[in-house]
Amino acid sequence: MGRDLESIVQEAAGGLAAGRSAAVVGVLAEGRTEIRGAGPGAPDGDTVFEIGSVTKVFTALALARKVVAGTAGLDEPVRDLLPAGTAMPAREGKEVSLRHLAQHTSGLPRLPKGATWQMIRDFPNGNRDPYARYDAATILAGLADTRLRSLPGARFRYSNLGAGLLGLALATRAGTDYATLLAEDVCKPLGMTRTSLSEPVIQGHTRRGRPTPPWNMAALAGAGGLRSTAADLLTFLQAQIECREEAIRLSRRTEHRVNPLQAVQIGWMETLLHPKIGGGRRVWHNGRTGGFASYVGFDPERRIGVVALSGTARSVDGTAATLFRTLAS
Repeated sequence: MGRDLESIVQEAAGGLAAGRSAAVVGVLAEGRTEIRGAGPGAPDGDTVFEIGSVTKVFTALALARKVVAGTAGLDEPVRDLLPAGTAMPAREGKEVSLRHLAQHTSGLPRLPKGATWQMIRDFPNGNRDPYARYDAATILAGLADTRLRSLPGARFRYSNLGAGLLGLALATRAGTDYATLLAEDVCKPLGMTRTSLSEPVIQGHTRRGRPTPPWNMAALAGAGGLRSTAADLLTFLQAQIECREEAIRLSRRTEHRVNPLQAVQIGWMETLLHPKIGGGRRVWHNGRTGGFASYVGFDPERRIGVVALSGTARSVDGTAATLFRTLAS
């Protein structure tokens, strides 16, 4: 790497902010951590953003810890964790398991009954939160009228409903709520003090730059409800790179192959990179809400980690990809 780490990270943060909204970029490289912010409000490593679907890797780690503790099984049917009488859909006699939810192979649709992608995309027309009405009763009742799109375990089909249901099921089994589940099983053990469902966030903006209120994911919090900081997310990545804990090793070695270059682990996506762009392996997840965008990823062999957070709902994936290439060169 020909340039100093500080200037690389500062340039990336400045590019994301572009003077219009807050952005923070953090990296793990060369055995150290570097965090830089840019944009209004002087954001830094402790500035809180919505992280959207990056939440899914936290929900998946909670599952892995329950499996290691012996209080849940990867191949346990989801219906065993839900309230008695819940009509969990199946297909050709095959039931949906916790593994299927964590790997997006359940066959469940992307969104819960009654929701449409147009509704999510058009938020915040009318200042309306698109997920707020999906409490536990609504989600569970909707399962009775939900049809699986494929045989469980057979095909990767990304599902916010499935990931949210995983969080709900784990919390139900534990006799608590999702916020407490994540605090006790993931955040406290890792020393992540600013990651929760309720941390006050900075002002978020739509892709067109209009201020927009935060999202409330209600019972689907396990799919995208967390708020966090670059500092906390780098702590999470460090634990992933070190891979000392059995639950993390379990989540990483359990995969569903999507194609020769793509796989989904327990929560994480994995991409094998072409040698022309540096080769290697990248383990990652991204997220977006009505007013925020996020990316968290790492290269386990090179021990490089990247976090990119923006207070605008424009993808930050390109910035993360550029950072990886620069850090690996």
